[in-house]
Amino acid sequence: MTDLSLVVLIGSTGSGKSTFARRHFKPTEVISSDVCRGLVSDDENDQSVSGDAFDVLHYIAGKRLAAGRLTVVDATSVQSESRRGLVRLAREHDVLPIAIVLDVPADVCVARNAERPERAHLKRHVVDRQQRELRRSLRQLEREGFRRTHILRGVDEVEAATVVLEPRYNDKRHLTGPFDIIGDVHGCRSELETLLTTLGYRLRCDADGRPVGAEHPEGRTAVFVGDLVDRGPDSPGVLRLVMGMVADGQALCVSGNHENKLGRQLRGRSVRLTHGLAETVEQLARQDERDPDFRGRVTEFVASLVSHYVLDGGALVVCHAGLPEKYHGRTSGRVRSFAMYGDTTGETDEYGLPVRYPWAEDYRGRAAVVYGHTPVPRTGWLNNTLCLDTGCVFGNELTALRWPERRTVAVPAERVWYEPVRPLRADAPGGLDGRPLDLADVTGRRTVETAHHGRVAVREENAAAALEVMSRFAVAPGLLAYLPPTMAPCATSSLDGYLEHPAEAFAGYRADGVRQVVCEEKHMGSRAVALVCRDADTAAARFGAPAGVTGALHTRTGRPFFDDADVTEEVLGRLRDAVGAAGLWDTLDTGWLLLDAELLPWSLKASGLLRRQYAAVGAAARTVFPGALAALEAAGARGTDVGELLGRQRERAQAAGAFTDAYRRYCWTTDGLDGVRLAPFQLLAVEGRSLAATAHDEQLALIDRLVAADTSGLLQGTRRLLVDTGDLASVAAGTDWWLELTAAGGEGMVVKPLPAFVRGPKGLVQPGVKCRGREYLRIIYGPEYTRPETLARLRGRALGHKRSLALREYALGLEALDRLAAGEPLWRTHEAVFAVLALESEPVDPRL
Repeated sequence: MTDLSLVVLIGSTGSGKSTFARRHFKPTEVISSDVCRGLVSDDENDQSVSGDAFDVLHYIAGKRLAAGRLTVVDATSVQSESRRGLVRLAREHDVLPIAIVLDVPADVCVARNAERPERAHLKRHVVDRQQRELRRSLRQLEREGFRRTHILRGVDEVEAATVVLEPRYNDKRHLTGPFDIIGDVHGCRSELETLLTTLGYRLRCDADGRPVGAEHPEGRTAVFVGDLVDRGPDSPGVLRLVMGMVADGQALCVSGNHENKLGRQLRGRSVRLTHGLAETVEQLARQDERDPDFRGRVTEFVASLVSHYVLDGGALVVCHAGLPEKYHGRTSGRVRSFAMYGDTTGETDEYGLPVRYPWAEDYRGRAAVVYGHTPVPRTGWLNNTLCLDTGCVFGNELTALRWPERRTVAVPAERVWYEPVRPLRADAPGGLDGRPLDLADVTGRRTVETAHHGRVAVREENAAAALEVMSRFAVAPGLLAYLPPTMAPCATSSLDGYLEHPAEAFAGYRADGVRQVVCEEKHMGSRAVALVCRDADTAAARFGAPAGVTGALHTRTGRPFFDDADVTEEVLGRLRDAVGAAGLWDTLDTGWLLLDAELLPWSLKASGLLRRQYAAVGAAARTVFPGALAALEAAGARGTDVGELLGRQRERAQAAGAFTDAYRRYCWTTDGLDGVRLAPFQLLAVEGRSLAATAHDEQLALIDRLVAADTSGLLQGTRRLLVDTGDLASVAAGTDWWLELTAAGGEGMVVKPLPAFVRGPKGLVQPGVKCRGREYLRIIYGPEYTRPETLARLRGRALGHKRSLALREYALGLEALDRLAAGEPLWRTHEAVFAVLALESEPVDPRL
């Protein structure tokens, strides 16, 4: 039986159904009517609650089937009325209803019941009645809708039976490719041969020179979306080639509506010879003269085609006319019909053709759905779906999708083989790049599935806060491809006078199994993400940018960095010139770059914060302490014992001065872009690739090229040092470097695993930890934070939530970059980006 089905055990009480279920199925797979009675009334034998008990049974079974779980119903089910609801439940969830009948003699059933105290009172006539109903049932189970029926007669057959679960015919998740998915061929054999050759396949021909197979030297598998036949010049030739590839294991093929109609005609059914079928029938008739067995092989092949395939671990679904997520991997007439024909609204257009329901506009599934059926002038991803029917038979192109590369390859039609009834067009809302963003994508409690950290939950209240920011202040969603994660500090130091120290950063990574780390100077500015496109046309085509816009420069919360769009374009222009001069467009084979950077000075973006919070403290100290110290010194001169108090106030005045000096280091005057510096430290993504997992030494080498090529004075390099966490001398050198950096006024450093992406024994490893200098932390924790009693209190700071938040945001950022690089629709990328912003609303100590 198939691994996703509704199995109904049928038999009289005492026939051994529960024992059979325990022997052959998992306890969680079995739903017992007796247990449901117990759930309702605390008495498994209380027949008066059977109605409610079966309501519970049907509810649980429905939930399991909806979740794609094998479900076994343990009840007598000898009456057609009781089975009818179960068959209906299976159909509702598009799974096969399977009956297993335990036809055990009545005497055996009675004897078994007598041995069970709770059934000892059961009268013989009850069993006899159930036996009679069972006998009547055996003749009608298939008519009731059971797709498979297994009848076990007698105790010996029941005891000897084995249950073998087989994967569904459409379940090919174990096949991971790579695949070449080919659109509707419609008898265009020559174009198919050209496309296969272009894709790298080697054709195999028979003695007459006819292609009868093809193999790819790199082990790729072709997948055909159906509609191999009709309208074109050589449907038999297409069938011969595809049938040979499938037989050799070099290809898969699903059924199209034209194969379905051809199959009915070949089996002698009455069908109308329209839409090109007449041509196919005539072509097949000519083949009979040379190959009498060919028609039989075609009939068998067409009958063997399934409605759809689930491939590559569930990441890819291939069908003919499309398939909503709820039908993926399911088996029913409804699923097969949708996969072959799609769904129509019941209306016809001006050409007399049915108006199809635009299922792809609402699709939000995780699996990419690749299909054909409805010809379009060109391919384009729409909500993680792709139509490959580019109307070759109508004179346009024959197209294939390379998976997992997500790259399309097309060859032109040799001529117009069949005049289309209506012009090729693609009229889905949102164009070919996906549906418009929907409020339902981001509101309420959300769960985002990430490839590297599982599911990340977003609270409803956090989503509401993010929506306020995103809708009112952020750059356009199409240009907002990434938000950087928060960064956790290193573990708290116990060294005298220090709250953070490199020793803890190195030890932490060493415990995670990371030997090589890179220490990068931490620029004291404002985080900036730069999307730089080669030109405005690239920005418009790839990101939907308005006319004249060549990218974006935004803060870590998605806001435009500069209020003046012309200033933004000037920054992007300087970056673009540097990218071109460094040769990175060609090196990275891209028309755009996404950069993570720091924009300096800090005062450029944080001037309000400086005035309100930091400068005010410094000004108050400069105003108060001179007078207070003078008064205390005068009192001491008069003989008053103020030595201890005077010493304390001098320390406080000195700390306040150090506080002012600390923040002033990161502030300077700018005029336009004069004095502004941009320090890029990571290349995040380019066309077709996420670079987030590229080792940091490779990353920084590219950044060095970019900085060196800059002639405008905008770009600033990032100093760094490699440290071996297992080598004491290397660790000491890293510590000394940090001390020198911070002594010269630097903020500190960020310690990152050299490989960039690391998964340790406990899961995802922090992509970086910040280790801030002693004087910089004075800005964060206050002028007097270095006092022993204050440090002792601060060492109790809790880092767990901050670290968890950093990892979750990091995983979401990786997910956004992966989806962006894969060319997924905007709503998919935006989902992960929005979640990062929402997590920023989680309450956490802002000083960490």
